[in-house]
Amino acid sequence: MNPIDIIREFYRPGTKGYEALVRHSEQVTQKALETAEKVPHLQPDRGFIAEAAMLHDIGIFMTDAQMLGCNGDHPYLMHGTLGRAILDKKGLPKHAMVCERHVGVGISAADIVTHGLPLPVRDMRPVSIEEQIICYADKFFSKNGNGNGREKSIPTVLEEIAPYGPEQVDQFKNWLRLFQECNRPRYNP
Repeated sequence: MNPIDIIREFYRPGTKGYEALVRHSEQVTQKALETAEKVPHLQPDRGFIAEAAMLHDIGIFMTDAQMLGCNGDHPYLMHGTLGRAILDKKGLPKHAMVCERHVGVGISAADIVTHGLPLPVRDMRPVSIEEQIICYADKFFSKNGNGNGREKSIPTVLEEIAPYGPEQVDQFKNWLRLFQECNRPRYNP
């Protein structure tokens, strides 16, 4: 399966939406694959990560995100569930779950209810190690052109997550420990 072939079914090459999606997805894929290399003991499926990271934002064209060249009718927050529906129809249920579960650091059913989010009420937090790696990697890159495609610093990512609550910040910090610190030699006195 070639993710670019699937992307081209919904985006015309050369358009703003296509360029924003592919550039962002390539950055997230690279970061996710680098992250997977740091946790071989967790046995992440690198082939799946490469495919799913390229497709994680496929639903953005259905949202009202003018700055990305997307003129859909739905709020941007829904791009994950919209992407899930697209990939479910294509017979890619595992890839579809990455779409749904990558938004923010994942969204709980309780948060959907509490904040009245325009989403189906169900848990949308990453479960598998591959989902977690892709969600983590996604936080380091914007699609909107801010930062000229450069990777965000950890303090910047934490600052962007903070308004959504301490649980979300704690989740990202857990990923930082898992994906960055787990391979550092430990001092044993």
